Amino acid sequence: MIQTEDMEFAPRVISPENTVEDGDTEVSLRPQSLHEYVGQDKVKEKIAVYIEAAKRRGEPLDHVLLYGPPGLGKTTLSSIIAHELGVNLRVTTGPAIEKPGDLVSLLTGLSDNDVLFIDEIHRLSRPVEELLYPALEDRVIDIIIGKGPSARSIRMDLRPFTLIGATTRAGQLSAPLRDRFGVIERLELYSKEQLTDIVRRSAMILGIPCETDGAAEIAGRARGTPRIANRLLKRVRDFADVLGNGQITREIAAIALSRLEIDKLGLDSLDRRMLTMIIKGYGGGPVGLETLASAIGEESVTLEDICEPFLMQLGFLGRTPRGRIATRLAYDHLGIKPPDSGVKDDGQLSF
Repeated sequence: MIQTEDMEFAPRVISPENTVEDGDTEVSLRPQSLHEYVGQDKVKEKIAVYIEAAKRRGEPLDHVLLYGPPGLGKTTLSSIIAHELGVNLRVTTGPAIEKPGDLVSLLTGLSDNDVLFIDEIHRLSRPVEELLYPALEDRVIDIIIGKGPSARSIRMDLRPFTLIGATTRAGQLSAPLRDRFGVIERLELYSKEQLTDIVRRSAMILGIPCETDGAAEIAGRARGTPRIANRLLKRVRDFADVLGNGQITREIAAIALSRLEIDKLGLDSLDRRMLTMIIKGYGGGPVGLETLASAIGEESVTLEDICEPFLMQLGFLGRTPRGRIATRLAYDHLGIKPPDSGVKDDGQLSF
């Protein structure tokens, strides 16, 4: 199967990854305070206490690590933390800090108690990461000047600051870096009720007439992710403008999302193709990831990073040492009769 570059990297509507289209809209929809931030109640409660304690002591907030699936609001929460502290926020990403000198420039440019946010912090290079250790622990950086026998080290003091790191792959963080964060919080997927509130709030900000039932229909298919919910809201608005009177109702939302091939649980055509191939092409599995990716004409990394986490959360997919398997729930959802031997809840065939 021949794929063009555009086909291979075309973003899915329900992809939790940030896209160019999301840029300006996502910024305009971001809440500015913890009070406006919907969901993540346990995390918010703890962060609010840490912020208030830091403000009372006149100290910087301890370094914070936020991890969890993409699209849940890690960048938004970091912006809120800086806003609540009343300090400046500096934003960058792990891949953007290519050399130790780039990190030195960032750290020395911070004012007292400022917040430095590093997204995808697990992708920091080893030399940059090692330079970060003393900065986090002792607020100093050691710079090597010169080379060979004439090289000498200069220690520079840094102003008090807070580092907020965000990652979708906490397991790829080295232990020394992870241990230097005083606050480590995981962001969880959102409930349908929380996403309904987010969709209604976004619709109000964007000036989109949206009924509660319409917002709930969008929320139910957003895979527990605010970024996906906001993206679906914009797509459904297009259908509402063309097929209706501009107002998003449950009926219009259902029609629009069906046209987008997103079912009641948030599965799209790729998710269903993946499950169907496991069931019909390989008897329910197990089947290796590379074999499965080749069979449906997709990249294995797409299936592993984007499709699998959600399918496993729903209980539709299992991972074994021998490969991927489809569970009974997957058979039921796709309306496919299990083989005569039957399928256990864990997806294994029973005889």
